[in-house]
Amino acid sequence: MSGKSEEAGRQSAPAWDPVVRLTHWCIALAVVLNGLIVEDESLIHIWIGYAAIAFLVLRLLWGVIGTEEARFTSFPPSLAGAKEHLSDLLTGRRRPHRSHNPLGALMVYALWGTLIVVAVTGVMMESDPFPATGGGLGDGFMAIFREYERASGGSEFLEEIHEAAANMLLFLAVVHVGGVLMESWLTGVNLVRAMVKGGKRMQDGG
Repeated sequence: MSGKSEEAGRQSAPAWDPVVRLTHWCIALAVVLNGLIVEDESLIHIWIGYAAIAFLVLRLLWGVIGTEEARFTSFPPSLAGAKEHLSDLLTGRRRPHRSHNPLGALMVYALWGTLIVVAVTGVMMESDPFPATGGGLGDGFMAIFREYERASGGSEFLEEIHEAAANMLLFLAVVHVGGVLMESWLTGVNLVRAMVKGGKRMQDGG
């Protein structure tokens, strides 16, 4: 009987593939470095930001063409599902999820969305990523944008959005870590180890 239970637990548990794990930890490292350690506006800050964008693009692409557990269809955003999952946690009910649970899924999309805002505003604040190339459509757009910046103080506005989004990203990251630790404790499933090793069993201890 216990053998069947163990096998069922193994079958119901998600296995994070290498792409998911790589992008997760590289983006997390980039957020920590640029948010807490590296000086703002430094060259390394900019390049870390570009690296974060590259890993985010890879993860979003993998959400379309990747393994089953990595695809967006496996963890659609759902407020109702998140409320139900929170109720399950508080009442001790355990329901296996092949990918992110509904509460975790909302956090994932919130983190990605906020990171996109940070990335876009960060790139727009830099002139180097848009060098003059001889009158193309991109040059025309950037010329209009730069003129708007000069006329309306848009550069300061972008900087304020960038800073606010970066602070929100750090806040969400802290909440995310806290949620992971809380769920690991309540369910006995070590979610951190799952994201390191690539899989988990429902009977794993915290």
